[in-house]
Amino acid sequence: MIEFVLWGGVFLVLLLIGVIICDTHRFVTKETTFLSGNIKKDMTVVVLSDLHNKTFGKENRKLIAAIEKAHPDLILIAGDMLNAHPGADFSGTVSFLKTLAEKYKVIYGIGNHEHRLGLYPEVYGSMHQDYWEAVKHENIIPLVNEKIEFEKYGICIYGSQIDKWFYKRFKVQKMEANYLKTILGEPNPGNFNILLAHNPDYFEKYSEWGADLVLSGHVHGGIVRIPFLGGVLSPACRLFPKYDGGIFHKQRCTMLLSRGLGTHTIPVRLFNPGELHVVYLKADR
Repeated sequence: MIEFVLWGGVFLVLLLIGVIICDTHRFVTKETTFLSGNIKKDMTVVVLSDLHNKTFGKENRKLIAAIEKAHPDLILIAGDMLNAHPGADFSGTVSFLKTLAEKYKVIYGIGNHEHRLGLYPEVYGSMHQDYWEAVKHENIIPLVNEKIEFEKYGICIYGSQIDKWFYKRFKVQKMEANYLKTILGEPNPGNFNILLAHNPDYFEKYSEWGADLVLSGHVHGGIVRIPFLGGVLSPACRLFPKYDGGIFHKQRCTMLLSRGLGTHTIPVRLFNPGELHVVYLKADR
C-alpha cells in the first residue's frame, strides 16, 4: 500500500511538472464580442498583455500567426510587454512589436514594468529611453494618460498610467474618487470608451470614471489556477485575488482581464496557459 501511494505521488508530481512545462510555453486564443449603440462601425481588435519578453517560436512566429489569423483592425496592449530587470534583453519584444507595426496600428497602454524603468534610473540606467527609442514607429502609439479617437468607429481609447503607490503589495490601496479624472480627464460622452488599465484591482473606479470597456492584465491569471477556486496568487502577493482573469461587469462597464502571455518573477504557469484575445466590437443596431 505504501509503495502504491509513493508511486502515485511520483506520477502526480511528474504530471504536474508536465502541465507546468506545457502551460508555461503555450497560449490559447479567446474570442469575445461586445455590442454598443455608441459604436458606429464594427472593429476587430487583438489584445496583448504581460508578454514579459516571452517568445512563442522563433521570432514569435506562432504568436504573429495567431494575430494575423484574426485580421485585426487594431492591436491594443494592456501593459508589461517587457521585464523590468536591470540589463534584461528586450530586443525580441522590440522586433515583435515592429513586425506588428508593419501591418497594424498598435496602441500601447503602460504597465508597471514599463513605468518602473523610468522611475528608477539609478537601477535601470538608460533602459527606459533605450526601449522607447527602439520601439519608435509611426504605427506604435504609447498612451500615457492620453487618448486617441477613432471617429468613424465611434470609439475612443484611453491609456492610464496610475501611480506606483497603487501597485504596493499585500493590500489594495485607496484610490480617491476624482483620481482618474485628474490624470485622464472626462470620458467622451458620445463614444464607446475603452480604457487600457493594467491593474484590475481598481475596476470599480474605472467604472465610476465612465469606461465602457476596460482591458487589463497584471495578475497572470493567478499564476497557478485551482479548478473551481481560480487563481492562487497575485503579483501583489495576495492569495486568491478577486480579479484573476476573465470578464467582469460593474453597472454598464465591462472588464476583460487577460491572463497575459508570459511570466517574470515566478516563471511558471499551472492550469493557466497564456491568452491572446480577439475582441469584436460591434454596433448594436
